[in-house]
Amino acid sequence: MSNGPNLSREAALRIALASRVLPGVSLQQLLEILHRRIAGELTEDSLTTITVTDLKTGFGSADGEEDGEDISVGLPALKEAVRILWGEQNDDNLPQIESHQEPLPGSIRVAVASNSGESLNGHFGSCIRFLVYEVNVETSRLVGIRSALEADFSDDRNGFRVDLIRDCQVLYVVSVGGPAAAKVVRAGIYPIKLIDGGEAREVIAKLQGVMAGTPPPWLAKIMGIEAEHRVRFNRDQTAIDA
Repeated sequence: MSNGPNLSREAALRIALASRVLPGVSLQQLLEILHRRIAGELTEDSLTTITVTDLKTGFGSADGEEDGEDISVGLPALKEAVRILWGEQNDDNLPQIESHQEPLPGSIRVAVASNSGESLNGHFGSCIRFLVYEVNVETSRLVGIRSALEADFSDDRNGFRVDLIRDCQVLYVVSVGGPAAAKVVRAGIYPIKLIDGGEAREVIAKLQGVMAGTPPPWLAKIMGIEAEHRVRFNRDQTAIDA
């Protein structure tokens, strides 16, 4: 689905993020309600005219409940969605990008699927953003925070997400489907699934420990270690096989 010529990037991001906080509501459903409630184009300004009552009534009508009293979407979620549509979402305790001019020597780029803060807690196909780190044996730094919300408006959502992290060599996710994993691998990115997630910095630190020790062949290749110096290694974390 395309966001169309009349939907600005900011408006599209607000709508995509608002749909995430409404349980059981798809992006298309939210768009349909917004189009019914707003005369004319969906813009940053027109989105601020939406009220909780508008959404409650809209979802109620969709559920066959004209008064909106028995809809499945709770009031707290509706309030949060309206706040987001108005452009009042907070910074989500996002970490600070570390300024740099030159890449870290001997570093690789690692993407982490995240929905909040500096955590690995996102699924590849639905995470809000990717945290991108430069990592070498001694140190790591956050070099990018890339919103993935616009993927919801793309005809190829997985392809859009892959393009966001195409400069990375490793991807950490809580989960990823087979077709999406195949696209990741074809882009030269090695996906690693950690179903329990965790703090991104802790995940990175564990990766550094592997890099400093006897890295598995896939990681040794990414690090540029010559084939004759690579050793066989039993992975202690679940990786997706291509």
